[in-house]
Amino acid sequence: MMDTLIARFPDQLDEALAIGRKAHLRQPDQIDQVFVTGLGGSGIGGDFVASFVRDSCQVPYIVSKGYSIPAWVGKGTLAIASSYSGNTEETLAALDMLLLSGAKVVIISSGGKMSALAREKDLDLIELPNDWPSPRACLGFSLVQQLVILHRFGLIDDSSLSAITRSASLLREEMTDIQARASRIADLIHGKTTVIYSADRMEPVAVRFRQQLNENSKVLCWHHVLPEMNHNELVGWRDKRDDLAVLVFRNHDDYDRTQMRMDITKEVVSHYTGTFIETYSKGNHFIEQAMYHVHLGDWISWYLAELRGVDAIEVRVIDFLKGELAGR
Repeated sequence: MMDTLIARFPDQLDEALAIGRKAHLRQPDQIDQVFVTGLGGSGIGGDFVASFVRDSCQVPYIVSKGYSIPAWVGKGTLAIASSYSGNTEETLAALDMLLLSGAKVVIISSGGKMSALAREKDLDLIELPNDWPSPRACLGFSLVQQLVILHRFGLIDDSSLSAITRSASLLREEMTDIQARASRIADLIHGKTTVIYSADRMEPVAVRFRQQLNENSKVLCWHHVLPEMNHNELVGWRDKRDDLAVLVFRNHDDYDRTQMRMDITKEVVSHYTGTFIETYSKGNHFIEQAMYHVHLGDWISWYLAELRGVDAIEVRVIDFLKGELAGR
């Protein structure tokens, strides 16, 4: 089933744009900063948007993944609460605080307590389709709605939304090649612990892939970004570790000094592991490149799940955790 959900990602991007166009949003009087609260598949959408709008949005865009909100949130803050289920415990707790803060609140959800609260309190609500069985497969819904909100409130122009449309087309065109590449990479990392690297601005891609390996493939892994990795983790590569597989997400237009660092890092790390994989994105816009990497990573996680003989959909331990929390 997860492979079917992954294959629908390009269509999801288009559907998310259509949902955003129909959303009823009321313009706030003032926006001095944007605060996003969300966890898991909903929270990573905020990370992507923060990276996407870094060079275009004229106010800070801050993402939080916990129960509380910062002291500076208040009047003049555009607050976005994102939870696919609408029942995420941490996001609901943060939302209660947001309602007391004086912030302008917009909710992104498919239902649950958050949608009910939006109707009760007459809050702006973008309601998502509720027929997706796995929230982590709904990344497109989360990140596109955040871009829609920013565009609607005049914080960004329409270039990001146009890039989403082009991303959907790119992924459809490249689907067969992406699947083939993903299958090859899954074969290479199977049975090893994956170490994921990217440029700093592409960190959401690395985080997303780490999460997908955790949840879909049921394996542990870690990630780091360059140039920061060159100031600490590089020193940790000291012993031969063929149980580790390195995967680097790269773009041809990464910052030139970062590309140079990646090349030198490869020279160093390749002495200590026999599995060092570099994969380059396609696309002309940063958003297209990120969505390409996301789709590739999602497919890798599914192929690895198949190799390991595990169900990519099930997350029983998370369900157990939620049940234990509910009873305490």
